[in-house]
Amino acid sequence: MVRLTTPIDKDTVVSLKVGDMVLITGIIYTGRDKVHKHLVNEKPDRSKMPFDLTGGVIYHCGPILKKTDDTYQIIAGGPTTSSRMDLYEPDVIRNYSIRAIVGKGGMSSETTQAMKECGCVYLNAINGAAVYLADSIKRVLGGWMVEEFGAPEAMWALEVEDFPAIVTIDAHGNSLHQQVKDTSYKNIVSLL
Repeated sequence: MVRLTTPIDKDTVVSLKVGDMVLITGIIYTGRDKVHKHLVNEKPDRSKMPFDLTGGVIYHCGPILKKTDDTYQIIAGGPTTSSRMDLYEPDVIRNYSIRAIVGKGGMSSETTQAMKECGCVYLNAINGAAVYLADSIKRVLGGWMVEEFGAPEAMWALEVEDFPAIVTIDAHGNSLHQQVKDTSYKNIVSLL
């Protein structure tokens, strides 16, 4: 088990290999389609953003939140299918110095190439365990673009402790997702 503390430095990311299990502690940021599109197309002034994404972790997640007074609590926070962000993810990695992406299902070869160039990994979170994963989220620190996009599509800063995931694409371009595809294809061909 590898313990990661955010923000994550490039040397730590480069040392990770496909199959490494990790526990993340620190701050992670949710981001789905609308936030990714906004980051790439609108290119917001980074000095005016409420969060510094440098060395950060983006979690492909549309959390279910409960608001009490001015405080939010995560009720469920499972991973979203990451391929939905493939159109924008390479630019987000390059432009915002992202070190890790958490989601489910893997990402495209273009995104994998950006990870390799910049020192970023893809971490698969446990699918179907949204409430379990929410237990690792200790506090919601704030949201960005909540009014514009709505809670599931907004970017949330989440303080996490021992958030579990597994490296399935490393910073060297190795992809468990591609290995499974290649092996499956060979097995299908051999059966035919």
